[in-house]
Amino acid sequence: MNRMTDTMKTVPILLLLCLSTLSFCTTKPGEPQGSGLPGLDTPVAETVPKAAPPLIETVIEKELLYDQHTLADTYPYKDTMREFQWDKIRSGLRLLDSLRQKPSRWAIFQNYRNKNGEAPLVRKFHRDAYKRVSDTLGIERYQSVPLYLPEDTLTAERYGRDGALVKLLDDSNRLFRIQTIYTNGEWLVPGKYVKPIADSVTFDKAIFVDVTNQNIATLEHAGSKWLVRSMNPATTGQHRPPYAQETPLGIFVVQEKKARMIYLVDGSKETGGFAPYASRFTNGGYIHGVPVNAPRKSLIEYSPTLGTTPRSHMCVRNATSHAKFVYDWAPVNETIVFVFD
Repeated sequence: MNRMTDTMKTVPILLLLCLSTLSFCTTKPGEPQGSGLPGLDTPVAETVPKAAPPLIETVIEKELLYDQHTLADTYPYKDTMREFQWDKIRSGLRLLDSLRQKPSRWAIFQNYRNKNGEAPLVRKFHRDAYKRVSDTLGIERYQSVPLYLPEDTLTAERYGRDGALVKLLDDSNRLFRIQTIYTNGEWLVPGKYVKPIADSVTFDKAIFVDVTNQNIATLEHAGSKWLVRSMNPATTGQHRPPYAQETPLGIFVVQEKKARMIYLVDGSKETGGFAPYASRFTNGGYIHGVPVNAPRKSLIEYSPTLGTTPRSHMCVRNATSHAKFVYDWAPVNETIVFVFD
């Protein structure tokens, strides 16, 4: 059993972005995909309290529940070595531990396919490489949530990404008062875009997607430890306008599942096939199995392209049996997805 421990005395900072936007993994018929690039000005972490928090010991042990296609901590790829970035994974776990120590109300930004209404234009915007309206951080309007400054509720300042985890400070008015995990300031958001999370949720399961090393790890909190449940190759999204885009960096919540996620042929309304055991975490971004192109119907377990270079439309591809493991193991509205580089 592999045991990794670390100790800290301050609230950790995980350098991920919560406010960025993402397009549907296949395409919105007749409309190109957005870039999915993270913001350029990484927000800072929550204010460190004056009194040091209690000592936090993060213990990670390997106790796999899924043991197929398992990767080692470090492994060869072509003429180099790749790895699981345990320092960044540990930082994410510390963050979850700190949230558990300081109970708060949490919520999810939601506007999948603009189902809650197209976000209004922000104060400053431009069109990105995908010809979509974006804010100054490159966060697209499509499928996003408008964020207003408390001193100006007439014009939105920026966009927030569907699926992002946020702290819910007040939901007694039409505009909910929220705080993103990494900003000191507060934002106002129309309540129709915010889904509160049940107070009983403790975020005991986490998925870590590494877009640099093209791998994925799942971990589960048990007692005083975090147990590694799987370590596998994955393939993330690539920047290829007008349809394919990168998997965005950020902290998200698994929002829904589809046994078969149907996708379209690029630039058309024709069905291109399906991706099995799909778990959606932001906009149209899914963790899913190997895509099955029409007219084939049977599942494909593995692809030699997994764990190599980004090639998805933005989703996170896995071996199909691992996607099924995630599908069965990760509860909706309770599982956190960290995407980092």
